[in-house]
Amino acid sequence: MLNRPSSRLSRGLSLVALAVALALPAHAQEKPSASDDAGVEKRGRITPFNGAAMPEGAETGDKSNAASDKKPADGTAPSGGVGVFDRMGAELPALPAEKPFAGKVDDAYGAFQRGYYLTAMDLALPRAQLGDPAAQTLIAEILQQGLGVVRNPQQAAFWYGQAAEKGDPAAMFKYALILMEGRYAKRDRKKSEELMKKAADLGNGSAQFNYGQTLVADNPGPKGLKLAMPYYEKSAEQGIADAQYALSQILVNVDGIEESKRARAREWLIRAARAGFDTAQLDIAIWMIEGIAGDRNLEDGFGWMRRAAEGGNVVAQNRLSHLYVNAIGTRPNPVEAAKWYVLSRRAGLKDDALEDFYLGLNEEQQKQALSAANRYRRS
Repeated sequence: MLNRPSSRLSRGLSLVALAVALALPAHAQEKPSASDDAGVEKRGRITPFNGAAMPEGAETGDKSNAASDKKPADGTAPSGGVGVFDRMGAELPALPAEKPFAGKVDDAYGAFQRGYYLTAMDLALPRAQLGDPAAQTLIAEILQQGLGVVRNPQQAAFWYGQAAEKGDPAAMFKYALILMEGRYAKRDRKKSEELMKKAADLGNGSAQFNYGQTLVADNPGPKGLKLAMPYYEKSAEQGIADAQYALSQILVNVDGIEESKRARAREWLIRAARAGFDTAQLDIAIWMIEGIAGDRNLEDGFGWMRRAAEGGNVVAQNRLSHLYVNAIGTRPNPVEAAKWYVLSRRAGLKDDALEDFYLGLNEEQQKQALSAANRYRRS
């Protein structure tokens, strides 16, 4: 299995520093023998990329999930609509009539959205004191982040607690984190998990992901992953990249999953990668190069690997060097290969094969690679 440093899976929201891969079934972690590989669909593992060049004539796979949109071949396809010059001076069509808003306008939240935090505080505080949970949550957010006021996590915890007791899902989620940490309120794991589940069941996407993490931590192995999967799915649908990544790993590695759901594994991983999750970018690159959960696509795999490397993922920098050395998804480029190897080596990732490659370069190539690596660090 490809070993790599764990990434920031929860980005400050996760209760449990638990990567999904650590809870995978044991057989998914083992390295199979050559006889075990025969006739078995490549689904349940992420094998190490060993830098070997792809076989001649290997298919590059479907590019419908390309890392970047491709332009038309000729780039000259007309729109068929009215041109800019034809439209100049013409009267624009009338805007559609606005739909009447019958709800109650929240002036405090409106001020908050426009950045008038003190005004928002003045408008929300009287309502918060009268027990309005939305106003209480707004006060807590302002105090927690120090928006226009001195940051006061202690008072923020109080208002989160008040709003949570009255059923505000966002406040439930935040107060559950506070109770779990035990810094600004007395630590209470049981109540924390109860609030997290309530917030998740009420549709809070971050709470859904975090409650899934709790289930994985409390139920090691496939059982916990399957219990967490419905919460990951709901959270992923709301755009939480951590949940999208976790869901993709479950769909590929856990047995007994519906095939219709398993078929979406690569889709979820791509969505997490597009959200900027560097570990997802690294994994989708590996999946595309090795043909995991879909066809091989060397060019798009290279593109995702480069994106992860440029974002600072050390393992991706190392893997990108291998791709340049072996011309997988790109043309061979010894200077670029050496540059990315130097960067990953400086970060502490050793690679004997790349070290031999680097020492085999001439003096001018090594000088160019070091200069490029130094410029990259300063940029």
